[in-house]
Amino acid sequence: MLPSSTTTASQSPTAAGDPRGGHPVGVSDEEFRAAMSRLTGGVVLVTAHDPDEGPRGEDIGMTATAFLSVSLDPPLVLVSLRNGSRMDDLLAEQPLWGVSVLSEAQRQVAGRFSMKGRVSDRLLFADVPHGRGPASGAPLLAGSLATLECRTHERVAAGDHTLVIGRVLATELPAPEARPLTYFRGRYHHLG
Repeated sequence: MLPSSTTTASQSPTAAGDPRGGHPVGVSDEEFRAAMSRLTGGVVLVTAHDPDEGPRGEDIGMTATAFLSVSLDPPLVLVSLRNGSRMDDLLAEQPLWGVSVLSEAQRQVAGRFSMKGRVSDRLLFADVPHGRGPASGAPLLAGSLATLECRTHERVAAGDHTLVIGRVLATELPAPEARPLTYFRGRYHHLG
């Protein structure tokens, strides 16, 4: 028997569709965010080249913390993209993309590419040292712990996000001894 102060999802006041962001079954948006913010994650910059934007195309980037390894054989990774985001829309059409695993020295880059409502990424890349991946054509950041070039293997709808699973085509270790940038409780952190 549960103690009287404990409630289950079916007993929760948010379980019946509470206007505070509850769902028919489960926790509220705030409860979910609070719990998941306690999970420490690495920080990456997901990048791709949009060939249809302007005369030379445009590079776009997005900071992500929902990135992980899926399989060794074949080598697969996964990134979670918000539905309707510029990156989600582009990767629905463009199968090639890149990932730069950010070092603690790249904290400003993470903040820059997580800004909401920006019109263009062209200026965001202007003073960030990077090269173009030969397998993907995507920008890859100098000074990153690692870079990966990917081709979309599968897209999976998952609530308000799309899980993009990519087959890794190439990797590099630009700064393998650098310290990682992490994300915990809604903020970027350095490892102790």
